[in-house]
Amino acid sequence: MASLHEEVLEANLAIPQVGLATLTWGNVSGVDREAGVFVIKPSGVPYESLTLEDLVTVRLSDGAVVAGHLRPSTDTETHRSLYLAFPSIGGVTHTHSTHAVAFAQAHRDIPVLGTTHADTFNGPIPVTRDLTPDECATDYEYNTGRVIVDLLHGDDQRALEVPAALVAGHGPFTWGTNARKSLEHAIICEAVADIALHTLSLNPTDPPPPHLLQRHYTRKHGPNAYYGNPDKTPTSG
Repeated sequence: MASLHEEVLEANLAIPQVGLATLTWGNVSGVDREAGVFVIKPSGVPYESLTLEDLVTVRLSDGAVVAGHLRPSTDTETHRSLYLAFPSIGGVTHTHSTHAVAFAQAHRDIPVLGTTHADTFNGPIPVTRDLTPDECATDYEYNTGRVIVDLLHGDDQRALEVPAALVAGHGPFTWGTNARKSLEHAIICEAVADIALHTLSLNPTDPPPPHLLQRHYTRKHGPNAYYGNPDKTPTSG
């Protein structure tokens, strides 16, 4: 648990450092499935004052706080919803990064327009439907996670292949095998959203060929991946 707390703190502190958040807009969590808990940033605490002691430990089964003296992020139930639906994920990141939010507010997927996107995401980064009035009125944050789960049809493998989604009118949620990877996917999500907006402004006429995109994805993912060096490159997920 000590190492999980350190990883979650490190990932949260990196959010403003890499330009993904304004003020306190963002959070990262990491799960310990054996212990049945996850660790998350507290609500509204500025990054510059965030410490290990501020992190909050939440029970996965029912969302109860089991350790920590502060209230957890208001997005805690969204994180919990994703952990319960997708057993392969070990970390979740949520930000309000500018370009990804623009796609979410436009109710548009982030399209695959080139190999930079295909290196990480095996398909468009999809946008959810709007939440209903009832979903907003009751269990709003948990239902925010559920619309992502519905979008991916609860498919754990699909969640690994496209480790990000845009909540309509809200913003991106990303995930990975641990907290660090979920943050890395948030960084990449924002980068490809920025690139996509620039590309779309040029009115592209020809989509990239599927075989090129698939080649780039499989260079880094799956049994025949050959990108990087095992002793130097962080494992992907």
